[in-house]
Amino acid sequence: MIRKFVGAAVIALGLNTTAALTETPFIVVQSTTSTQNSGLFDHILPGFEAESGIDVRVVAVGTGQAIRNAINGDGDVLLVHAKPAEEKFVADGWGVERSGVMYNDFVLVGPKSDPAKVKGGTDIIAALTAVAEAEAPFASRGDDSGTHKAELGHWATSGIDPTGASGTWYRETGSGMGATLNVASGMGAYALTDRATWQSFGNKGNLEVMVEGDPRLFNQYGIILVNPDKHPKVRAASGQRFIDWLTGPEGQAAIASYTLDGQQLFFPNAQ
Repeated sequence: MIRKFVGAAVIALGLNTTAALTETPFIVVQSTTSTQNSGLFDHILPGFEAESGIDVRVVAVGTGQAIRNAINGDGDVLLVHAKPAEEKFVADGWGVERSGVMYNDFVLVGPKSDPAKVKGGTDIIAALTAVAEAEAPFASRGDDSGTHKAELGHWATSGIDPTGASGTWYRETGSGMGATLNVASGMGAYALTDRATWQSFGNKGNLEVMVEGDPRLFNQYGIILVNPDKHPKVRAASGQRFIDWLTGPEGQAAIASYTLDGQQLFFPNAQ
């Protein structure tokens, strides 16, 4: 009797062959809230699942948590957006190889009243400096996500440490992008967000895009197979098949074809 393990469930197969033990027909992808909340996965995954017969189960958390989960072996593929952290993940032996897969950009949103007077700007550093000088409300994810890492990088470039104002004009939500935008909408605060989540966000209230177009707001996503040498339970063949599909012609076309209100949310750039 051979048994196939899927999560905590044990299914008796009644087969007398080791072939059934190779890999189960699903993979776990540790990814970001932006890829899930934007609707991208709902758009692209059915095509891969129909072609491969492999079910893709997404765990959508901040990039930092996704990386920690992958280090713990709780996933087969990592799809996130913090290149230095991704490269360290591979360099430390937790991932096999990093591949770029797609990009979009970040935007600074804020209340229509614009107390920091940054609307229409294209310089994210100047805008954040103006927000801090005005002590205008700013909602930060504060969750070690890719967006949070990018935000902190821009604050560092500006020479300002906003965490010293934590709890006053600088509010750390410790939450995902959608929840943080809800906080920003409710309190009339500025926030840094990926454009895909912003475009799909339904509770904009009096928020609107204030700053965009700065090359420093470029937002690259990478995909990595979790190293089976570190975690033998990794479904390496199925995980690599997903990576090859997503970075290949079909997956790249699926990414490019995803639009919302006529706007393309992600732009494929796998090499």
